Amino acid sequence: MAKLGYPFTLGVASGEPLPSGVILWTRLAPEPLHSDPDRPGGMPERPVEVQWQVAADEAFTRIVRHGTKWATADDAHSVRVRVDGLHNATDYYYRFLVTGPFAAANSPVTSPVGRTRTAPGPMSTDPLTFGLVSCQRYEHGFYPALRHLAAERPDVVFHVGDYIYEYGKPANPRPGRYMRPLTGGAAECKTLHAYRNRYALYRMDPDLQAAHAAAPWVPTWDDHEVRDNYRGGLPGDGSDPAAFMRRRTDAYQAYFEHMPLRAAPAEEALQIYRRCSYGEVADFMVLDVRQYRSDTSMLGAAQEEWLLSRLRGTMARWSVLVQPLFFAKRVIPGRDPGARSDAWDGYPAFRDRLIAARPRGLVVLSGDVHDHWAAEIKADFADPASPAVGVEFVGTSVTSKPPETDVPAVLAANPHLKFHDGRRGYVMGKVSMDSFEVSHRVVESTDSRESPVSTAATFGVEDGRLVRKDKPGTPAV
Repeated sequence: MAKLGYPFTLGVASGEPLPSGVILWTRLAPEPLHSDPDRPGGMPERPVEVQWQVAADEAFTRIVRHGTKWATADDAHSVRVRVDGLHNATDYYYRFLVTGPFAAANSPVTSPVGRTRTAPGPMSTDPLTFGLVSCQRYEHGFYPALRHLAAERPDVVFHVGDYIYEYGKPANPRPGRYMRPLTGGAAECKTLHAYRNRYALYRMDPDLQAAHAAAPWVPTWDDHEVRDNYRGGLPGDGSDPAAFMRRRTDAYQAYFEHMPLRAAPAEEALQIYRRCSYGEVADFMVLDVRQYRSDTSMLGAAQEEWLLSRLRGTMARWSVLVQPLFFAKRVIPGRDPGARSDAWDGYPAFRDRLIAARPRGLVVLSGDVHDHWAAEIKADFADPASPAVGVEFVGTSVTSKPPETDVPAVLAANPHLKFHDGRRGYVMGKVSMDSFEVSHRVVESTDSRESPVSTAATFGVEDGRLVRKDKPGTPAV
């Protein structure tokens, strides 16, 4: 059989950190954008044995865990390894190795090296750092935000949706919104093969690879991983629900194949809501706002009860919701808040129930709207004098262009909204038993990979209220 090319073209990743272990990921794809649906990634149909190693040092002189895993055609030769028996709150390095049919006769081909970090033990009070990213539409530009995020080496990265965009190339792209071509398939993604190639295109980006290799990720999805504005089993455009469910199943399979997840697809479903615990400091509740959505429920009954139960029972200093959509009330002059189904304003009853539960140290991390925002969560949004019971930090997009918004009018109509910045970037957070501090990081442009980064604003949280940290003594707004 002819030799194949370098198999680790999509890089490596880790995720789902526990005190004793993590998930490791890679996918064998010597031809990542191969056109044949029966040979995704240019791989033969047969299984391939993949070696994996975890070391205490980047030079791999102290290997602490190792083993083998079969990569199969059923999952597009993706590999997920559950590594256990590690020390908590510890940095580790990992890599994968394969032998023929790949180039480099009689010697293994080695992947890039990734750095990961386990979560702390359940009684830990050690501080942590996290990154928050979302909305990285490939054709809207390069990923300097991810390059800078990788350099910061956080303990964990949360991705809150729109990892890919399913859109095809528009007939007449708007200026500045088609910076990079959709090679590997410029039509809208509707099949498993199309979704696989779209993920492969994104994963080939060196800055996205660097961000994955720098820290473990905990991702959740929004809508564009399947289709814009879908709800549960409905496509949102009035088309055949049965056909859409087949498409959704394919999209979920492709998501699974390209993410370091513990969960696996089961028939038409993939459960991705879960808790990520960092000792006594923070419980991160990662939510799914799409799969169980209906006209009356954002989360579905089972997920809602799961969330409320954990918020009632947590002993952590901070209760953090990690999810895509704008949580705080946001009145947009001239629009009906109840009509905004792609925000929590469209589901106020559950938002009210959650706020009424008075979660301890409530913080919400969001994305979706392609701008930075910071907000105070009010006990009663209808009463401006109502006390703040938590805060929300909305991270801007990595690349996706924002909608046109009359920001001064929105801020005037919503006194609990304290900050806005319309540039691309990400959020960096520092959390301890005494403080929750967030920096809204921004890049100058997505036209170049080398665009510099700066901090637009830094906020702390005190008694459920926002406090401006980079300009002490000034109002949060």
